[in-house]
Amino acid sequence: MSKVAVVYWSGTGNTEAMADLVAQGVRAAGGTADLVQCSDFSADRIADFDAFAFGCPAMGDEELEDTEFLPMYDEVEPALSGQKVALFGSYDWNDGEWMELWEQRADEAGLNVVDSVIAKDYPDDEATAECMRLGALLA
Repeated sequence: MSKVAVVYWSGTGNTEAMADLVAQGVRAAGGTADLVQCSDFSADRIADFDAFAFGCPAMGDEELEDTEFLPMYDEVEPALSGQKVALFGSYDWNDGEWMELWEQRADEAGLNVVDSVIAKDYPDDEATAECMRLGALLA
């Protein structure tokens, strides 16, 4: 049974809804999940968990949110080596390129990214199922 941190930033509630669904997927698969806003997470909490899901919507020009989420992620990324990590988030424009860039960054950092999920706006039925599946992968 894994203890999973579901760490997220959400501006409109779409990525927060995805975070809740990922946590539900963890729990449905027998794990425990803590929903944590990114402002409440730091590298000193890494040892408390077995796996991690990070959620951030696309911002600006296909970027991670840079005032709260990105500083936290910059701090914790080096401590995630060897951990199971999943990425998720929502977008409203373009085609989700921010997730491809984020996955590439994580790969270059040597992270074990098990999968990622994106949703256009609020998670529809397909994105809901994918978020639940993502949580189960981490459990």
